[in-house]
Amino acid sequence: QVQLVESGGGLVQPGGSLRVSCAASGITFRNFDMTWYRQAPGQQRELVASITPSGRTNYADSVKDRFIISRDNAKNTVYLEMNSLKPEDTAVYFCNAVGRITRNAYWGQGTQVTVSS
Repeated sequence: QVQLVESGGGLVQPGGSLRVSCAASGITFRNFDMTWYRQAPGQQRELVASITPSGRTNYADSVKDRFIISRDNAKNTVYLEMNSLKPEDTAVYFCNAVGRITRNAYWGQGTQVTVSS
């Protein structure tokens, strides 16, 4: 059974930092591209950042130079370090895994990040 479990969300003040994690089980993690998406109330889900098994990264323009995605293949975990947070970063953050060969896709349940004073 595949599970993606996000953690680390919470309330943070504007300008602050937060790190969210996604622990994967039931997949061969090193064979999967990992992506963070987010969805704000009333908005479509949008891509935030992605990372390949070899560590190649891609970011949405809105978070470039503020967010850092990383992965630990030994721990089957992907991270999103968020700095200089803004109120518009408030959303539910979802972890996504897509197999490089199978293209099977899996989603986590999401973790809430709220940026507010």
